[in-house]
Amino acid sequence: MEQRHHLHSDLGPPPRLSIPRRAGFSSRVALSHAIRTTTGQPCDATLNSMRVARLPFCIAVVVIFSVRSLAQNTNSDVPPVIDVHVHAMDDAGPLAAPMCPNTPKFTASDPDTKEAPFGWVQEECTPKLYPAAKGEYIKDVIAEMQRLNVTAVVFGDPASVQKWKDAAPDRVIPGTGFEKGMAAGRVPLDDLRTAFKNGGFKVMGEIGLQYEGLSPSDPSVDQYFALAEELDIPAAIHMGTGGSGRANVIMPKFRGSKGDPLLLEDLLARHPKLRLQVMHAGYPMIDNMLTLLQANSHVYVDVAGLIWSYPLKEVNRYIERLVEAGFEDRVMFGTDQLVWPKLMAYSISIIQNADYLTPEQKRDILYNNAARFLRLDTKKPN
Repeated sequence: MEQRHHLHSDLGPPPRLSIPRRAGFSSRVALSHAIRTTTGQPCDATLNSMRVARLPFCIAVVVIFSVRSLAQNTNSDVPPVIDVHVHAMDDAGPLAAPMCPNTPKFTASDPDTKEAPFGWVQEECTPKLYPAAKGEYIKDVIAEMQRLNVTAVVFGDPASVQKWKDAAPDRVIPGTGFEKGMAAGRVPLDDLRTAFKNGGFKVMGEIGLQYEGLSPSDPSVDQYFALAEELDIPAAIHMGTGGSGRANVIMPKFRGSKGDPLLLEDLLARHPKLRLQVMHAGYPMIDNMLTLLQANSHVYVDVAGLIWSYPLKEVNRYIERLVEAGFEDRVMFGTDQLVWPKLMAYSISIIQNADYLTPEQKRDILYNNAARFLRLDTKKPN
C-alpha cells in the first residue's frame, strides 16, 4: 500500500467557515485579459462587475460571523494551508468591482449586440466579495495569509513577485514562467535559468499556452520544460477552464481543446522526471484528467479558480471524482487569488465544508499534498 504523508496531522482539522454545502458555487471571472496584461501571467477572468446567484440571507449571516470569528485567531491557532496558485498583482485595478462567486449559469450572447466580456448571469447576491482599496491589495492579501496561516506560491514576472517576497518573505514561494503576458515572444532561456538558479524562484508557471491556442507538448516550448526537468523545478500549466463563458469574445486565440489533460502525455514522455502541476485540474475534462493521473505518478492537480467559478454542486462533484478515483494525495488547494482579498478565505471554506472529505483528506488537500509536491517536507517521496 502506498505510504501516506500527513504533515502536521496532530493539529487536527482546520477551523470551519460555516457555509452549508449547496448547489451553487461557481465562477471564475473573465479576468484573463486584464490580469494577464497587468501581471504578465494568464488568468481567465475580467474585472468588470460580476454578479452571481443570490445566496440565502441566512448563509450570508453565517459566513460573515464565521469570518469575523476566524479573524480573532492568530496564525499559530490555525493549521497551515498552502495555496499553490496566487497572482502577483500590484493592485486590484481601476475596473475592479464587487464580485459574487458561484454564478448559477453562463449566459448566451448575440454577436449582433454589444457583448459583455463575461458570461455570468447578472443577479444581485449577498454577500459579495469586494476588491481592495487602491494601493492596498498586496497588504490586504498578506494580512489574510497571516490570519489564515497560508503560504502561497505567487506567480508573475520576477519584479512583481519580488514585491510580494519582500512584503512576506516567510509566506511567499516565488514562481515565474516563460511567457511575456499579452506581449509577443518568450523570456530568454538563460534569463529563466538565472531566475531559478540564482534568483530564488521555485516553480515554473503559470504557463498559459492554451491562451495562445498551443498544446503544452508543442515543440516550440520544449526547451523550457527541459530546463525545469534539468533543475528539478516543478512546472505549473493552465489546463481547461477559461474565459468565463466568453472566451470567443475576449480571447480569440484561446482553444478549449488545448486544455485537454491528455495533451500533456507527449511532454511527459519526453521529460520523464518532470514534476507537473495541472492548474484548474483540467476542468471540465474529468475523464481525461483521471486517465493522465493514472498513467503518470508525477502529475498533481490544483483546484484554483475552479473552486469559486462554477456551481458548488459541480465543483464538489469534480473534486469528489478525483478523490474517489484514488487520487486524494495529488489534489492541491489553490485560489487563483486576485482582486478580492477575501477570496482566499472563501475558497478555503469550500474544502473545509466538503462533507464527502474526511478530516485527513481535507488536510491533505489544504497542505500535505502541496508540501510533498513542492518538497517542503523533510521526507523524500516514494
